[in-house]
Amino acid sequence: MPGSATVKESDEVGSPMQLNDIFAPDAVIAALPATSKTQVLRALAEAAAAACDLDPLELFEVLREREQLGSTAIGDGVAIPHVKVSGLERLVGWIARLEEPVDFDAIDDQPVDLVVMLLAPESAGAEHLRVLAQLSRLAKDHRRCAILRGCSSADALWAALTQQDELRAA
Repeated sequence: MPGSATVKESDEVGSPMQLNDIFAPDAVIAALPATSKTQVLRALAEAAAAACDLDPLELFEVLREREQLGSTAIGDGVAIPHVKVSGLERLVGWIARLEEPVDFDAIDDQPVDLVVMLLAPESAGAEHLRVLAQLSRLAKDHRRCAILRGCSSADALWAALTQQDELRAA
């Protein structure tokens, strides 16, 4: 998969992936100027498609269809859109801090200002679920989210996201 947002496989069989294996430094949008869930998903789809050699309209449509099944906003201002994608070889993530919170149909009815997108190959199995579980735990860490919200640059946002220890099994 072309682009610098590709991820490495774990170095050892059975060793967990780290967030910096999934989120490349250029897979960060520090101040996304979106005013709706649709705009957020479209912007993330375009960024990911460009880096991963995917069709941006197809990726957007997959993300939109996933949201129709139920919102990926998990509360506390965080959404974790996640889909399996045809043509993707490895787990890839993106993070965006929104300039202004947007309605994402969250379970707690609060607008979202942090979006962590996870794309997985169609054949993804347990590792995909472990990463989703870890991202969910990270999103519930109020201190960590406050740090992410306070980052003004993409570099700072990436560093704050990836300073975490290895992903742990769910």
